[in-house]
Amino acid sequence: MNDGTPLTGTPAADPDLLYSEDEDALRAAVRSLLADRGDPATVLAGLESDVAYDTGLWRALATEIGAAGLLVPEKLGGAGASAREAAVVLEEVGRSVAPVPYLTSAVIAVTALLGCDHAQEEVAAPLAALAGGRTVGVLAVPLPTAPGGLPEPAVRAGEDGRLTGRVTSVADAAGAELLLAWAQGPDGPALYAVEASADGVRTDSVTPLDLTRPLGHVIFDGAHGRLLATGDRARTAVEQALLTGAGLLASEQLGVAEWCLTETVRHTAERTQFGRPVGSFQALKHRMAALWLEVASARAAARHAADALATGSPDAPVAVAVAQAYCAPVAVRAAEECIQLHGGIGMTWEHPAHLFLKRAKSDEVALGSPGRHREALAGLVALGAP
Repeated sequence: MNDGTPLTGTPAADPDLLYSEDEDALRAAVRSLLADRGDPATVLAGLESDVAYDTGLWRALATEIGAAGLLVPEKLGGAGASAREAAVVLEEVGRSVAPVPYLTSAVIAVTALLGCDHAQEEVAAPLAALAGGRTVGVLAVPLPTAPGGLPEPAVRAGEDGRLTGRVTSVADAAGAELLLAWAQGPDGPALYAVEASADGVRTDSVTPLDLTRPLGHVIFDGAHGRLLATGDRARTAVEQALLTGAGLLASEQLGVAEWCLTETVRHTAERTQFGRPVGSFQALKHRMAALWLEVASARAAARHAADALATGSPDAPVAVAVAQAYCAPVAVRAAEECIQLHGGIGMTWEHPAHLFLKRAKSDEVALGSPGRHREALAGLVALGAP
């Protein structure tokens, strides 16, 4: 884990930005599932219900395909894959804005547990449950928290393991069964596991911009927590979880941008004006060509971040900062262009374009804003401000 000083030492190996056959097969399986059970009409209908996420779709993705355990080694009950495979899943989640807690549970919460001592039953049991898709877990930190920007814990833990405090804007908290609480313990910072249904735990739902990724304020009022890690190990586990989450979030942003570009090209090729497709007008061609170049560059940045995380590259913090600084604005721009080039239909609730704009805007501030990542990048490469 980099502490913010410039990276030195042996240069990292050249990244592999291409998709392997296994990754392509995984993509095909996930895309087929999401097309069948997570199409835009289904997502829109689900937004008008009170459910936190589509439990049937999540079960199919997590257990039938086995996506929930991709980051977990086989000996710990997972698939023994890497961040590259998880990135492929998130690309497809972004392409469908599927209401599933993949990023929060199968990436961030799993990575936090992987940073703890697996020999402890308190760590191994919930890790296996998350890997098998039997449990949904979330790391109870505010969604905008960036790697390297972990605040002092808002939760306090007593000698008896009882937790008190309030954590705001926790993504997917309403549907979680396991909460990983970043707390100030008797001996310093610590990470605790808390059952969401336990006495002394309450989640107050808030109305988010992106209804496909619900937010909640988590209140601990004397809830009992199981200690997972303390001190530097706890801090490192949470920081690595945030770094991995931010790096793989870029793949979700890539998926959002790809859907917006593809849908815009399709619509402008079919929509006619003055007896010809509007996509044949030069001004629109230029806008879509410029967007295609940005999406292609975003793919390279997102793949670099995923590969760096998968290989444990010392350049991972740099790759993640670059990916977030670039992919977040591209996803927003692609969604804005999608709505504008669809004309009036793009502004309606019935058309799914607004789902992608809201996901893009929500992702832009999740795990650090682009400006926050540019600032971090400047420090990592020793590029001082003028």
